Amino acid sequence: MTRQISRRSMLKASGAAVGTAAGIATTSTPAAAAGTGAGAFAHPGLLHTRTDLGRMAAKVKAGAAPYAAGFARLTANRHAQSGWQARPQAVVYRGSGTPENYALLYNDIHAAYQNALRYHVTGESAHADTAVAVLNAWSATLTAVNGSADRFLAAGLYGYQFANAAELVRDHGDFELARFQEMLSRNFGAMSDDFLVRHNGAVISNYWTNWDLANMACVLATGIFCDDRAQVARAVDYFKNGAGLGAIRNAIPVVYDDGLGEWLEAGRDQGHALLGVGLMGTFCEMAWNQGIDLYGYDDSRFLKGAQYVAKWNLGGQVPFTANTRRKGAVGGWSGSETVTAAAGVDPSMIRPIWAMIASHYTKRRGMPATYVTRIAAKAAPEGGGGDYGPNSGGYDQLGFGTLAFTRDRMTAGGGGTAGGTTSSPGPTATASDSASAAAPDSASASASAPASAPSALGKGGDLATTGSGNVVGWAAATGVTALAGGLLLLRRRGRQNG
Repeated sequence: MTRQISRRSMLKASGAAVGTAAGIATTSTPAAAAGTGAGAFAHPGLLHTRTDLGRMAAKVKAGAAPYAAGFARLTANRHAQSGWQARPQAVVYRGSGTPENYALLYNDIHAAYQNALRYHVTGESAHADTAVAVLNAWSATLTAVNGSADRFLAAGLYGYQFANAAELVRDHGDFELARFQEMLSRNFGAMSDDFLVRHNGAVISNYWTNWDLANMACVLATGIFCDDRAQVARAVDYFKNGAGLGAIRNAIPVVYDDGLGEWLEAGRDQGHALLGVGLMGTFCEMAWNQGIDLYGYDDSRFLKGAQYVAKWNLGGQVPFTANTRRKGAVGGWSGSETVTAAAGVDPSMIRPIWAMIASHYTKRRGMPATYVTRIAAKAAPEGGGGDYGPNSGGYDQLGFGTLAFTRDRMTAGGGGTAGGTTSSPGPTATASDSASAAAPDSASASASAPASAPSALGKGGDLATTGSGNVVGWAAATGVTALAGGLLLLRRRGRQNG
């Protein structure tokens, strides 16, 4: 039986002061800019900071809307119950042709996360103990993540989620922190790093945006959790300058005069486009909490892409520039396909991704985000894993954004104005951005990737099992091939325009 710890000691360690005033104002500068020395990471500092946890606890204690409704969704979820029993596996498999058992992993991760979050809101130690027991069981057992090419999806998605669950209990007296860090780095971070360098032996545009973003999120989360500044710098540099489809200018290739930014996977299907927006939001939020402003990068390009997807998912008409991509294995089978229109949508499809994005832009920054705000209201109160169906897609986001990310609008006394003028990152952001600016280029990044990281050579069958063989994407190496007005437009990688 794990050692029981007092509510007071855990709250002190986490900074989640239940007594925090319910009306706390947030800041429009990245959270880690305050009280963190240059060169140090803020903990907790992935999706949730000390201030965030204190706000949630205070708002729920006060019965404030919409936090109370968000918390009710958490407490109703079967994964959020204390006493959840972990089912750790030595090897996790995801992908066709393998004895798939990855559902055991994602269910346990969501149980750990939900119990840890519930603990920080209520102070009930049984939930913290449950989360720690689940995480310790996996770090003592897991040796590898295997399968088809889908193993990289498992590494990316479950790596960033694992890190977030563990970050919430990293100061618990019974949590095996060093062992978990080693397990996370070996089985998730190394594989995700390898994917961003080698892309499973495929041409750079073979894998859709969400593949890159899942692995980017894992690399960033693992780097922060393990206090690895070089790893964090690689993730941030890839977001800005990466050759793959997850880099921001490849994920959002075209910005239109109306301020909407075309989301690449809108030409694929609705579900994967929503997944990608959720993952990019997750990436931006984790970076923000370490003082790195990617939400505002390239004139808030992410907001333009999120607005595009939100309008499209609400049934609105959106512009679309046709595009073509190469696919296949390096030195192996290859092909190309073109997409000419955004896919159809089902307005009833909901993923718990919008509260975090809407609250950042409208409350932290005071910027208009009409479509994102509307779709966030439609999705509220957001649930989490287990509330959106039994299959893996329902567990791709940690969720509970209504509870976790709803914020009060900025006031002048809180570091900004009601009008929400955008603030620049604080001191920590400056240090972090300096680190990312000094990050190795693509060639040196390849050299810095762990030599032992698993990487298939990209056999045709391995690539085909990802679904990449019959979907559309973009041309590799030189960037985007766009068909607009009957003209072939080439935007080479490295140019700064939209």
